[in-house]
Amino acid sequence: MGGGEMMGERGGGVCSWALLCAALMLWIGPRAAPGRGIALAWYLPGISPVDYEAGSPLEVFANKLTSPKNQVPYDYYTLPVCGSEEKYRSKKVNLGQLLVGERAKPTDYDLRMMIPETCKIMCNKTLDAKGVRRLKKRIRDLYSVRLNMDNMPLVVKGRTKAGSVAYHFGYPLGFVTDDETYISNHLKFRVLFHRSSIPSVSSSGSMTPAYRVVGFEVEPWSVAHSITDLNAPVKVSSSCPVKAGVVPQKVEEGATVWYSYDVEFSESPLAWATRWDPLMNANPELRQIQWFSIVNSFMIGIFLTALVGTILLRTVLRDFVRYNQLDDEEDSEDVTGWKLVHGDVFRAPAQPALLAILNGAGVQIFWITCVTLIFAVLGFLSPANRGGLLTALVTFFVLASVISGYSAARLYACLEGSEARRLVSMGSAFFFPGIVFGVFFVLNLLLWASGSSGAVPFPTLILLLFMWFGISVPLVFLGAYLGYKRKPMDFPVRTNQIPRQIPPPPFNIPKAAYAILSGVLPFGTVFMELVFILNSIWQNQVYYMFGFLFLVFVILVLTCAEMSIVFTYLALSHEDYKWWWHAFGTSASSGIYVLLYSLYYLISQPGFRGMSFVSVIIYLGYMALVSFGFALLCGAVGFYSSFLFVLRIFSAVRVD
Repeated sequence: MGGGEMMGERGGGVCSWALLCAALMLWIGPRAAPGRGIALAWYLPGISPVDYEAGSPLEVFANKLTSPKNQVPYDYYTLPVCGSEEKYRSKKVNLGQLLVGERAKPTDYDLRMMIPETCKIMCNKTLDAKGVRRLKKRIRDLYSVRLNMDNMPLVVKGRTKAGSVAYHFGYPLGFVTDDETYISNHLKFRVLFHRSSIPSVSSSGSMTPAYRVVGFEVEPWSVAHSITDLNAPVKVSSSCPVKAGVVPQKVEEGATVWYSYDVEFSESPLAWATRWDPLMNANPELRQIQWFSIVNSFMIGIFLTALVGTILLRTVLRDFVRYNQLDDEEDSEDVTGWKLVHGDVFRAPAQPALLAILNGAGVQIFWITCVTLIFAVLGFLSPANRGGLLTALVTFFVLASVISGYSAARLYACLEGSEARRLVSMGSAFFFPGIVFGVFFVLNLLLWASGSSGAVPFPTLILLLFMWFGISVPLVFLGAYLGYKRKPMDFPVRTNQIPRQIPPPPFNIPKAAYAILSGVLPFGTVFMELVFILNSIWQNQVYYMFGFLFLVFVILVLTCAEMSIVFTYLALSHEDYKWWWHAFGTSASSGIYVLLYSLYYLISQPGFRGMSFVSVIIYLGYMALVSFGFALLCGAVGFYSSFLFVLRIFSAVRVD
């Protein structure tokens, strides 16, 4: 907001360059496997469908194991399943997928388009004591197996309490009944396909029908197979075909688990470009709650807008008339209010370098949030583009480093700061990014020690360090150079040599208490959306309602701006000219409430007492980072809004 006013032509050119680079990165994509055409790294609806002929192989990839009780993901091949990690190396994934622990490892499932299968036996595994302990722990922690085919996630179709269709990503690893643990070793796959309007050309030159995958569903079963002839090339079990009443496969030492699957093909009217719609529109109750959240946030915004309008249109305008009349009558002895502090209102605050660094980081987060949400609303960051959202955030964060350096330097120069210019530049380059990378590195060590697939590989850490030191830091210094090169802003009034005394605050309540309490309003505008985001993260589901999130973000920005203006005006009216940090903290304090609610959310989870220590630390670490970033964003919006407000009112009144 205010950062845009202070950027100027040079800063605007740098921002345009950064956004251009980001847009180019969005369009660059790796080539797909041979014979599969070209696939963009970023999903655009209706682009790059894959046509399959009858009999063409459908590759099934293993993603990871996830749980709503444990935030530590694990690799698929840590289970006693067919195949091995050494045999099947993960295919290349993007940066966002690596950061969240997603992988793309081939499996032994042999699915072919339009060829159904019934009780196809894959392999068998004999459980040892270590495997039994691991399986029981994972099943009791409610882990699910995430598989993908043709970029479609494997889902279990169900119903909500209201009767609407619901989808669970991945199938449960097993279940527990009467203290006995059972494994899901038989999968009934259901592949939804859509006939392409354009037939494919076979190797012989003839035209054959082409099919496109538009859905991948599964029904998991636990079956204690009894193989009649172990030496037969095609294994046959007496429990096939699998139906109700079969004996489930118990997880116990020495047990031989046979893995099998069925394949069914079903034609769907869904077009390829809209195949994700059923997964994203499955629960209409959520949309009703989202609209309630929007209305709630909108009402808070309306209330604050009316309050600010009253202050600006009545109180401030009345002040202008009164002050100007007093100047004309040369009778200013009885002047009270904010005009009295005109000689101190632009006096540099305490710790101006730190204030500049924090606001620079806040402006950076503000702009990357705006750009990311715009791309998401336009469909560039569809859930079909795995890891795309996180990749975009990292990319935009690095490119927006120039905004952080410029904003911090420009603000520090306006505060007549010249002694700590290098400190401001270094702080912009290393303070917030250093905190983010430090927490990320410690949490990554915990994941690595626990054997989780969520641990980022060492080459990826080197890549992140290169993006930080090789791209982000130079861009910060470039932005700081441009900020210091510009002429400092001229304030509308002169600052007195001797600071005036500040009267005690009303009711002797410190300003910090007002600032902390005022953070409730910005938090209230995003509360419901925060609940949805935490549910998506905790339940390992896809968050896709970016349109609602964009509306909430707009209301949040307006709320922070209006509330900060109100409290700044009230402080100045009580002849308190130290408004700089107060304007920042009034909105930034909302980050405290985000952190407190995230703690409450963690404690209120049903399986909190049985949660692992690593899972709790990972959740708390990342939520602390999110809360800090949220505080910086809101603080920067509030600060620059108040800054522009103070500039405007003291430019409009005569003080000499």
